[in-house]
Amino acid sequence: MGHLFVPGPVDVNEEVLAAQAQAMMPHRSDKFEEIFDRVSKGASKLFLTEHRVFITASSGTGLHEAAVRNLANESVLSCVNGAFAKRWHDVALSNGKKVDLLETGWDQPITPEIVSQALDGKNYEIIILVHNETSTGLVNPIKEIAAAVHEASPETLICIDAVSSLTGDRVEMDNWGLDMVLTSSQKALALPPGLGFAAVNDRAMARAETVDNRGWYFDFLRLEKHRIKDSTPATPAISLIYALDLQLRRIFEEGLDARFARHAAMAERVQTWALERKLALFAPEGYRSKTVTTIDNQLEIDVVELNAFLQEREMRIANGYGPLKNKTFRIGHMGELQLADIDELLLVMDEFLAR
Repeated sequence: MGHLFVPGPVDVNEEVLAAQAQAMMPHRSDKFEEIFDRVSKGASKLFLTEHRVFITASSGTGLHEAAVRNLANESVLSCVNGAFAKRWHDVALSNGKKVDLLETGWDQPITPEIVSQALDGKNYEIIILVHNETSTGLVNPIKEIAAAVHEASPETLICIDAVSSLTGDRVEMDNWGLDMVLTSSQKALALPPGLGFAAVNDRAMARAETVDNRGWYFDFLRLEKHRIKDSTPATPAISLIYALDLQLRRIFEEGLDARFARHAAMAERVQTWALERKLALFAPEGYRSKTVTTIDNQLEIDVVELNAFLQEREMRIANGYGPLKNKTFRIGHMGELQLADIDELLLVMDEFLAR
């Protein structure tokens, strides 16, 4: 059986896939509420938080919208150094917020120093930024940035996109002082697409109470009203909740620390291989992702031809994203993948490069 070495959707364990085939049940039933309570508590452990996690039938992008609609009446500082950070910026603008842009090159991190400078003399309601930029394989130093925000502008809420990092890299919501962290199901969590997860602390909930026009579907106050009853305002994605219930058990059986270590080992193997083959890494040293490696295609490898070769072995990698298409290519190493799978992929890629 082959594997997807892309940054999502990723391989899903067969038993987890099969869990979706369980019979439907009323989502207002005691049995479903028992399951929902269990997965909600499990989800909080993934975010390393004592706070609530809202589980939505949406992609992570839906929760981009939830963040700006619930937590800002007007002012947003948007940090952009990749395609998905740019999307969040566009989401904020499309919801009528006053958005200031803090932008670096896509091959450069957002640093605490430039965030502190941007906050100097300003009073933003929220700052939004991506932890692990899927388009570039670059990790922003969230812990240090959060400390800088707390010092420079204590009232500013910190909202983090951890879509392609959560459970593949350490994100400590409570210890780092993050107010909202969002992710989705189809990346390091190794679930089918369709679920969004938003961990929201009490400070953020208090802010939401003061914000007008929060919308309906992603209104945190409405979600909370139902969450405390182990329910959701609208019909949840029941089949995906079944799959989540099983996958959480599997994740905790492995252990979060062991899971982080496995992802780090896979990242190191891919990145070491690339450098040994004189392939440049797009992200600078010290800021490289544990879940997706983006390779600067300076050798002008035909990425389409490479993928066609890989697909003959039931493998697939990803081309560069957006403006980086063909200029880079991306190798996903997250979710269910193991070091042995990475070794198999790299052997086949060596075969292609030797032609």
